[in-house]
Amino acid sequence: MPSRISRRVFMERGVASLAALSGLPALGQVVEVSGAAPEFRTSNARWQGAYDKALSVLAHNVRVMPRYDKPILIEGADYAGIWQECGPHESLVYRHFRKDVARNSHMTFFALQRPDGQIPANNKLTETGFGQIQMVVPIAATAWELARATGDDELLRTAYASCSRWDDWLGKYRNTRGTGLVEGFCTYDTGHDNSPRWEGIPPQCPGKDAKRYPPLPSLPRLCPDLSATVYGARVALSAMAQALGKSAEAQRWMDSAERIRGLILSKLYVSEDATFYDLDAENNFVKVRSDILSRMCGEHVVDQRLFDELWTRQIHNPKAFWAPFPLPSVALDDPRFVRPIPRNSWGGASQALTALRAIRWFDHYGRSAEFSFMMDRWCDALQRDMTFRQQLDPLSGDFTKEDMPSYSPASLVMMEYTWRLAGVCEEVEELQWNIRPGHPAAEAAHFRIATDAGRVAEVQYESRGAVLKLNSQIVGSVQSGTARLVTDKAGKPVALLGIHEQPQKVSLKLPGHAVQSFSLLPNQRIRL
Repeated sequence: MPSRISRRVFMERGVASLAALSGLPALGQVVEVSGAAPEFRTSNARWQGAYDKALSVLAHNVRVMPRYDKPILIEGADYAGIWQECGPHESLVYRHFRKDVARNSHMTFFALQRPDGQIPANNKLTETGFGQIQMVVPIAATAWELARATGDDELLRTAYASCSRWDDWLGKYRNTRGTGLVEGFCTYDTGHDNSPRWEGIPPQCPGKDAKRYPPLPSLPRLCPDLSATVYGARVALSAMAQALGKSAEAQRWMDSAERIRGLILSKLYVSEDATFYDLDAENNFVKVRSDILSRMCGEHVVDQRLFDELWTRQIHNPKAFWAPFPLPSVALDDPRFVRPIPRNSWGGASQALTALRAIRWFDHYGRSAEFSFMMDRWCDALQRDMTFRQQLDPLSGDFTKEDMPSYSPASLVMMEYTWRLAGVCEEVEELQWNIRPGHPAAEAAHFRIATDAGRVAEVQYESRGAVLKLNSQIVGSVQSGTARLVTDKAGKPVALLGIHEQPQKVSLKLPGHAVQSFSLLPNQRIRL
């Protein structure tokens, strides 16, 4: 659950006013601004080249689109626009480079919301789309995280009002069976293009109207992932209400979140298969084992006990989802896995979007060490290819050449994974200093980033370890071994975490203390 902060604390954080753009560029034109941005340098030319190329792709994909006159981050490649299922989350990941773009990439959806409460599925060069709901990562959750991080009161209030109306719209038009769960009407609702999950179902709603579904006996479906998105949104709305001093509303949102979570678990989870399925209108499960699982984890629908079951039987099972290049969109051993892999296929390919969304749940469920393996595999594949396309073969790591290059999610994976593998990352209540001596990204590397509070965090790698600084003051030094030092936002040490798949001997020097030695197991957390 997002942490709750008082309105006073929220308002005191504040945020510097964004510089006004001097003249708007033509629609779709690349937008460039100058200013301080996170810095990463390594002597490993292969890693540096891929990282720099990723940043170049992202800068090129900052555009001004029709019907909203401020720069946003578009999807890139084949997709000339921004989609609700992914665009706000992508811009949140990119926010340390362009806070204005992160804000605009949320506000564009609120600005284009219809009077009846429907938030658009996308805003493209050609149109603003209302023909499906197409949601995965809740825009309420990413808006709350961005508003909380930047102290943006206007964004907070706008997001709370808009996302509340969106929840009402979904309850009115996507609960036709009266179950309390969210219904899927078409393939695009979940963004699962070309997936056997939606075989025989049209891609879009009739007449491009997301209130309508095709006249098929199996529709509408109860969808676990769409329902999970609403669960995550309600948790965020509860936190937003609390920050706005609306305690009664906060409790109401949390109660409604728990109701839909209970319905997901009781109606859409099949324990003998250890997975979640759609339930169609004829009360048949659509038995395709897909990345619905990772979406359940992304919104923290499952508790630790159930996650451990999913992890053992499905997610970390090399016959299912733990492929050489995780995570396939359909399990490797599912008979519906689509081969050969076509372009834009959620029928088996490992998708960059899934890789990017993984940052929302691996740490949460205590699987940071295994996530390191996944991050390394994806970065290796991206460096071998260097075109930044949408999807790869989960067995070979080869990107699908039929997809267009310069895809924002793939570029964000390269950028974000670099910092999570060997640099410093800012989370809600802490800084995570990921130290990996000997890793390719860490070769004579220097990381530097400004935190939300304006402090400058740095990691400087030396011959055997790394020195960690906050505002030029040493936070600590890791003199050997791979580990994550967790500190609070002011740099006070909190814990040491095992982020390598093998046990590590770690030497840690904290200011005012002698060198300490630790034997650190994978995913082990030692309080400091």
